Amino acid sequence: MNRRLTQEQVRRIDRLAKDRYGLAGLVLMENAGRNAATIIDHTYQPAGTVIIFCGAGNNGGDGYVIARHLHNARWGVRVVAAGDRSKMTPDARANCTIVEAMGLELFDAPDRACGHAAVESIKPQDIVIDALLGTGFQGEVRSPINELILEINKAPRRALVAIDVPSGLDCDEGTASNATIKADLTITFVALKEGFAVAAPYVGRIEIADIGVPKELVDAVWNNER
Repeated sequence: MNRRLTQEQVRRIDRLAKDRYGLAGLVLMENAGRNAATIIDHTYQPAGTVIIFCGAGNNGGDGYVIARHLHNARWGVRVVAAGDRSKMTPDARANCTIVEAMGLELFDAPDRACGHAAVESIKPQDIVIDALLGTGFQGEVRSPINELILEINKAPRRALVAIDVPSGLDCDEGTASNATIKADLTITFVALKEGFAVAAPYVGRIEIADIGVPKELVDAVWNNER
């Protein structure tokens, strides 16, 4: 079923998965990142190099999980920690710490100059992964992430993959902000998002990845049940 979830429904699913079923946020993040990595690995064989841009929120946390699983699948992995690391969510920080402990290449980009340097390192044969901003985004993208998004869009690459939603896109309205990723592939979680119906230039092809929440919960939220 091609359901389309709103931002509020996504939040409710996450909250009830934790409160009703005891599914910790780290478990959901692990499932999301692992399944997204599998889609990337299967879509873009033979394995090459990925550069993953991670924000400070849980979308960035998904990116760190993806980095680990693609490394294990024998991809070359470079990770960019964009923005202020001190503002990371706890789950994103936990997965960033794992990436560091594994010794994966991790580049800090707290400002525009560092972000520019990270984008300049992208090669035409690289897969670029956008894990900067998630479904909670609304309004306008603030500096330095806005400049980073605009530069990523211009960079030559093999493909640009957005995780859950292209950064800078309003997932309810499907409207672009001042800086919005133009993805070739969007790997979204649980179900399509409401705004994707009118956002084809930004979402590209769409794949849905499971995160392990019970289907009964998704059914209940979809039907507006408590």
